Amino acid sequence: MNKHPWLIATPIAHRALHDGNKGCYENSLSAFAAAANAGFAIECDLHISKDGVPIVFHDPTLDRLTAETGSVRARTAQELREIKLGPTQDCIYPLADHLALIAGRVPVVLELKGLEGQDDGFVEAVGKVLADYKGDAAIMAFEHWLIADMQKHIPERPRGLTAKGDDSYYDTHMKAVRDYEVDFISYDVRELPCEFIKDCRLERGLPVITWTVRDAKAHKTTQRYADQVTFELYDPS
Repeated sequence: MNKHPWLIATPIAHRALHDGNKGCYENSLSAFAAAANAGFAIECDLHISKDGVPIVFHDPTLDRLTAETGSVRARTAQELREIKLGPTQDCIYPLADHLALIAGRVPVVLELKGLEGQDDGFVEAVGKVLADYKGDAAIMAFEHWLIADMQKHIPERPRGLTAKGDDSYYDTHMKAVRDYEVDFISYDVRELPCEFIKDCRLERGLPVITWTVRDAKAHKTTQRYADQVTFELYDPS
């Protein structure tokens, strides 16, 4: 049974409501504001800064989206605050700034991007930020060690498995579902239908969110085999 119906109540803007990095960049404060103003839930990505602050940014390096190069983890939160996203006035900000902007108006789904052996304290740092947040927020990851840390350090927030692959990965995925008692699945829409998702929904009652829906065909696949879309550069209405 879905314990968190808000997770699938509203389409989820992938990396917030950006425009393909033309003028409104992915994961930026502007994209967060646009999503909230449109009434969409928000998916975003988290890394950790050199000084242990959860940062909203997708890539492990700065090269694609900024004029800087190198690892996000090599910069402090203050240094990242001064790095602009492309030609915009948006910069790379901590999770706390993004949550303060949203202030519970729409749900947020946080995907943690970790490096095993290099990110001790990452999940705990996210948990400290979420402890003061009153809005709906879920956490998820591809990496099973991160989900284990979520179960240990942030048990009060719904946690999800982000996954992809055909049913040759069934046992691996299902083991994570059982071991870490996940509350939802975020799955690659291109891999549907599959037995893993069917069993998660029908036998375990887990809601399934697809990623990343960019056209009507993928949206129809979601409607048939899952529960909600994570969309990008597409109008889910």
